[in-house]
Formats: sequence, structure tokens, C-alpha cells
Amino acid sequence: MDRKAVVIGATGVVGREVVKELTQRSEISEVVTFTRRKVDFESPKVINYVIVFDKIEDYSDLVSGEYFFSCLGTTKSQAGSIDKQRIVDVNYQIEFASLAQKNGVHHYLLVSSPGANKDSSNAYLKMKGELDAKVKELDFASISIFKPSLIVGTRSDFRFGEKVGIVASKFINHVPGLKKYRSITGAEIAHKMVNEAMKVKSGKRNFELDELFEI
Repeated sequence: MDRKAVVIGATGVVGREVVKELTQRSEISEVVTFTRRKVDFESPKVINYVIVFDKIEDYSDLVSGEYFFSCLGTTKSQAGSIDKQRIVDVNYQIEFASLAQKNGVHHYLLVSSPGANKDSSNAYLKMKGELDAKVKELDFASISIFKPSLIVGTRSDFRFGEKVGIVASKFINHVPGLKKYRSITGAEIAHKMVNEAMKVKSGKRNFELDELFEI
């Protein structure tokens, strides 16, 4: 069966691996990506639309297919402030998700965070929790939310916290009680996401920490 997938956040450490994984699947005939700038994904299956994210509604007809992979995200330092980060991590996400649901997308797959909680005092976890809650209110046949610990991979931006985390993870990997918080690569997350997408299921599921290593 030919299936179409849509990916946002396609240039990030997880998103680009999701695109790569999808192009290698025979079941997938087309991968639609939305980016701020033109990107060559080196596969004839990939269609790249350069869009203005403040005008997502203008591209509503393009947000359709069997699967929608949401790997979009930024940091406070990249965005410039918490309010600007919220625009990317919550507002854009919900607008895309709402269009996907409206256009009949079957399976919505989201990269979130462990500890995400809409009532959290931590601004980042609060944003992630709000997004999780709002997505679950949408009428998708299937929703899968992935909550990895430290994500490692090649990034275009330097993240001091991640560098510290990589060093710490070498210790964590040898402590039984903490091992579930070990680092995971973007490729490993992408492989898990695409595998779950290929399964014909319905309902809402969360995949956290160790569960992401289970293929």
C-alpha cells in the first residue's frame, strides 16, 4: 500500500532521521516536509515546502496523508525568550495538528519530553504538557507520544546542557536505577516512531525512556 507521511521539524536531530527512515520504507510513497528554508533531502520521495510558519493556515491543503510526525521544537536561547519559544513549541504545533486532524490524518506521532506536565512550574515541561494535553483532545484515530530522555546527535546549534548530559550519561549507563534515563540517538527514536506508525492501531499511547529502545 502506498502511504503518505508529513514531517515537521524535519531538519532537527530527530526529524531528519524520521525523514531518512521513511524514505527507506517501501510502504511510504511520499514524504512531505515543511521548513523555513529549502532543504535537499536527497530522495525523490521527499517533497519540501518552504513556508512562513506564522501563516500555516495558508498551506492547509498540503497537511494531509496517513501519518503526521511532529518533531518540531526549539530552545529558549534559540528563540530569544520563553514567549517566543512557546510560539514554536506550542502554537505552531497545535495549528499543524488541528489541520492534520481536519484533513483526515490517521496517525499523529509527537516527540515530547519525560516529565511533561501542563501544571509544572518548569516553563519547558509546562509547554510540553500543554501540547500533549491539547493533542490528545483532537480526534485522531491513533496518537503516539514519545518521551525520550537525553537526545544526542549532530545539531546545527551548540547546546551546553546536552554536552554535560552526554558526559553524565556515561555514568548513568552503569547505574541500574538510573539506566532508563540513558541517552538515545535521534536515529533510534526515529526507528521506534516509524515502526509504531507502520502498525495498524488505534487509540492513544505514550512511550517513555526505556520503552523507546524496545523495537
